[in-house]
Amino acid sequence: MKVYLDNAATTQMDAEVIEAICQVMQNNYGNPSSVHGHGRTARAEIEKARRQVANFLKASPSEIFFTSGGTEADNMAILCSVRDLGVIRVITSKIEHHAVLHAAEVAEHTQDVELAFVRLNEIGQVDMSHLEELLKEDKKTLVSLMHANNEIGNLIDLKKVSALCRENGAYFHSDTVQTMCHYAFDLTDLDIDFLTASAHKFHGPKGIGFLYINSNVKIKPMIHGGAQERNMRGGTENIYGIVGLAKAMDVAYRELEEHEKHIQGLKTYMIAQLKESVPGVHFNGDAEGNSLYTVLNVCFPDTPISEMLLFNLDIMGISASGGSACSSGSNVGSHVLAELTRDPKRPAIRFSFSKYSTKEEIDHTVKQVSSLFQKQNAPK
Repeated sequence: MKVYLDNAATTQMDAEVIEAICQVMQNNYGNPSSVHGHGRTARAEIEKARRQVANFLKASPSEIFFTSGGTEADNMAILCSVRDLGVIRVITSKIEHHAVLHAAEVAEHTQDVELAFVRLNEIGQVDMSHLEELLKEDKKTLVSLMHANNEIGNLIDLKKVSALCRENGAYFHSDTVQTMCHYAFDLTDLDIDFLTASAHKFHGPKGIGFLYINSNVKIKPMIHGGAQERNMRGGTENIYGIVGLAKAMDVAYRELEEHEKHIQGLKTYMIAQLKESVPGVHFNGDAEGNSLYTVLNVCFPDTPISEMLLFNLDIMGISASGGSACSSGSNVGSHVLAELTRDPKRPAIRFSFSKYSTKEEIDHTVKQVSSLFQKQNAPK
């Protein structure tokens, strides 16, 4: 039995998305910047998709800019804020995605920007009183905190952070790559400056995402070379990806409540089954509290099989992650788990679910994991 439980890394494309992309590939191959009929038809597809995305978010189409994905969008929000908005300090946390951390470090080293980190509690939740304390300092500031952590699933209250930012004259950016299309966003109610997303996290194609820029914020392009995206991003638009992203959002919003109920049920069930089957197991982050329902980070007992646990799961046909997939191939451990002072000898596996995940897959995975530890503890 093959089991895919690495949906925080990427998701299976929905059949409706594939069909929409194929139709555009066959019928709309014109360059969207061309003024002839083929170009105008391609342009119309892009603007239709932009309107769809904006409608789902209750934003204006003029506030949606398509990018190559979440990493580019995060970089654009942070680096352009420093360059164009007079930002001299970035407040973030040490467990952000590297797209945020590395961009902030670049700003620190090349633009002489102050980089400040908000404190976290023992399970990785943001210390809101410390954030408020930091914001009281009279400095032009950008706060960048992800909606849900990609490794442990911890959620922040976007409205509370937004309110603190507004009270103190700070800009607010949130990486919503893991939560887009898993929760509904109402940008008429949520006062935020930048929001980022990537289609392949919600059953769309890879290589396409978007950056929401509040209409009150004026920044200049980060990528030069053309007038595309209303002079905000040079380069011929990825029309296939853009159409696929919009269709993936359409499917997701159509089935949002149904999928949340299904996936949360699987996560809750897996927690209970692991507690029963693997003595000494516990869960990283706020797994049973304020947590993203698609992600479960499991801390297993330290045994001689610990270092090979992920490898053994792969042999058994179970795909999961030992941390963030964006760092795959690296020997460096998870910066997120290291920050939570987790016992480095205990293996951590991130299981992440989607609408395609099933109870049978959870049963199979728990059974295989349990068998590994039972073999380890069996008398010689």
